[in-house]
Amino acid sequence: MLKMLALDRFTILLFVMVILATFLPVSGKPAEIFSVITTAAIAILFFLHGAKLSREAVMQGLMHWKLHALVFAFTFALFPILGLMAKPVLVPLLGQELYWGFLFMCFLPSTVQSSIAFTSVAQGNVAGAICSASFSNIIGMFITPVLVSFFILGQSDHGFDPTSSIIQITLLLLIPFILGQLLRPYVFPYMQKMPGIVKAFDQGSILMVVYGAFSSAVIAGLWHQVSASTLLLLIAACSVLLTTTMLLALYIPRWMGFSRDDQKAIFFCGSKKTLASGVPMAQILFIGQPLGMIVLPIMIFHQIQLMVCGVIANYWGRQAAGKD
Repeated sequence: MLKMLALDRFTILLFVMVILATFLPVSGKPAEIFSVITTAAIAILFFLHGAKLSREAVMQGLMHWKLHALVFAFTFALFPILGLMAKPVLVPLLGQELYWGFLFMCFLPSTVQSSIAFTSVAQGNVAGAICSASFSNIIGMFITPVLVSFFILGQSDHGFDPTSSIIQITLLLLIPFILGQLLRPYVFPYMQKMPGIVKAFDQGSILMVVYGAFSSAVIAGLWHQVSASTLLLLIAACSVLLTTTMLLALYIPRWMGFSRDDQKAIFFCGSKKTLASGVPMAQILFIGQPLGMIVLPIMIFHQIQLMVCGVIANYWGRQAAGKD
């Protein structure tokens, strides 16, 4: 029993963040301050990842094109196909607007910080996850608007400028990582004396993202936009989609002969969708549309994927450390 409690400690903290955000969501000026703190934590996390990884590991991650191709296929081929196949079932159950949001979610790129953080907690191929998740987000700035225009809006005259998003990803993720690489000879010896610091930032940044994202959803009227029955149906649809993609992301890399570390990176990068990039993109792509209904599916899916991945990452991390 104590062993199980230790395994689920991080998961319990995730639920605590959701409950806290439900009853005490951060908003206004405190939300802006919290966002800055979260951003700083993510930047420090990537700096530490850069300092932790050897130059050889980074180069190996960059050159691992098979891993990146498979994650790309999951993100921009498998998810959209599953979303389009679900239309005859979901439109009668959820309505047109919520289905648009569900399909928009399927078109989004993978998460960045949580994919890498979960891969790190699970002791997988962090270098491959960094390259793959970052590549997914940069390419997604171009692919997602095209998919939305073709399959949802039915036209391609909705302007979408990816420059700011690419700059944001570069400043927040790549530059701290490069700085960590450059300063590795000076920083890594101190990290060896404090082995838990990277894990603390891994889990801490995820908890902060959960609280901030769910606070925004609650303030936006998460519990008032749809009926309880429709919300349950949407949760069920998101859960089925996540389960399907996770099972495929678990067994396909194994069948293709990827190493155990690569399997973990593919699993976490290929089975998730980004909320951080999704909401700003929705605001630009769906001008004049019911934005609350559009972003609700990704809000729910995002919370479910973080909860499930938290359990799995913790279990795999304990397993790799010989504790399970």
